[in-house]
Amino acid sequence: MPSTRSLTLVIASALFMESLDSTVIATSLTAIAADIHVDPITLKLAFTAYYLALAIFIPISGWCADRFGAKTVFRLAIGVFTLSSIGCALAWDLPSLVAGRFCQGLGGAMMLPVGRLILLRVIPKSELVSAMAMLSIPALFAPIMGPPVGGYITTYYHWRGIFWLNVPVGLLGLVLATWLVPQVKAEVIRPLDIKGFAMTAVGLCLTIFGFTLASGSFGNARMAWTMVGCGVALLALYVRHAARTEHPIVELRLLRIVTFRAAMLGGVLFRLSVGAIPFLLPMMLQVGFGLSPFESGSLTFAAAAGALTMKLTAAPILRRFGFRNILCLNAVLSSALLAASALFTANTPHAIIVTVLLVAGFFRSLQFTSLNALGYADVQTEQMSRATSFVAVIQQLALSSGVAIAAMLLEAFRAADGRTALLAGDFSRAFMVIGVIAVLSGLVFYRLAPDAGAEVSGHGRGQ
Repeated sequence: MPSTRSLTLVIASALFMESLDSTVIATSLTAIAADIHVDPITLKLAFTAYYLALAIFIPISGWCADRFGAKTVFRLAIGVFTLSSIGCALAWDLPSLVAGRFCQGLGGAMMLPVGRLILLRVIPKSELVSAMAMLSIPALFAPIMGPPVGGYITTYYHWRGIFWLNVPVGLLGLVLATWLVPQVKAEVIRPLDIKGFAMTAVGLCLTIFGFTLASGSFGNARMAWTMVGCGVALLALYVRHAARTEHPIVELRLLRIVTFRAAMLGGVLFRLSVGAIPFLLPMMLQVGFGLSPFESGSLTFAAAAGALTMKLTAAPILRRFGFRNILCLNAVLSSALLAASALFTANTPHAIIVTVLLVAGFFRSLQFTSLNALGYADVQTEQMSRATSFVAVIQQLALSSGVAIAAMLLEAFRAADGRTALLAGDFSRAFMVIGVIAVLSGLVFYRLAPDAGAEVSGHGRGQ
């Protein structure tokens, strides 16, 4: 049996590869669009495909690990992600890039949940806290490194290099996973909701891709909206199916829990707005202000740095003020900082941009931490795995929808003025709109009880 440190390091390395890849692409959109001869806005499909694949396949990752063995699935996930990265690096047009990103999302959907599952089942409980702390490193530092690394490679080498970067890391991960990761399986395997999986997979694909295509200049708008209609119909049928199935792929009955429902509904509005940022901000700096990808990435990393700072202060803040107060006030602060990005111009000093992004990253991360904690506050232990899958699906769908809405706004503003080129003002108006969407989430949190989630936050105890 490998040591706790070596096993955790292997899994953390795979997760770092995934986390880094999901952030480096944002600074490369303009260069990719120029190279494959498409409108930069159409690259929303590269974002959407990745998030959609995560939403579809994360719910079955645990079942796959139980059925086929966690080591087998984890290695397969690394292999799929690595091969898909090669496919993205060799992409010659938009469809091939989108297909590669979707397959990357498939690999990524298996890596994080299965990697965490391996640690939970193998590592002694006395060592679990330190292992989970080490596992969180990729999520903390990859978003900081991603924008400048992706910008540097794109500016001084080629955008394809951001995908080739995954290959040696993936190959090393495969070797180490084969050597160090143990094979673990569940003693009892719950049945897989194949019918529900098919409904959600096809329904989400039709709905998200149809909406994305309908909001752009891809030709047949009627066909796109037909896809949306069919997708929504399938998802509606799934709601009926889930109510009659003992083990649905996504457990909708969890929405009966007040705190969970508030975290999901309000979280959708907030994450939808935040999901637009990686698409809007780098493109505004490059297309609107004329910065290079490296210059852009050297500014946008500040948001992730602010998020890292927040990790040290979230617990005492929640203990002092409670979930309801923090979520309501922070929705306003975060939306105001989102709207502040609309005031950036090509002449805005970079120090001011970095400061705004740093502070915005802090408050957005506080909101995410609060939402995640509130969502699980009243969930029973036996419901936790189903709640985790539900949360993961909602998060990825909100992020993909945010990208689609941001692109739709840019296209609408450009078309309204009768232009084909994007201007800095288009991005400013888009930031204002998503700021309004973010503040609407506060209306959901306002309806919470003042002591909602007090057992988790500690608010009111000893006062």
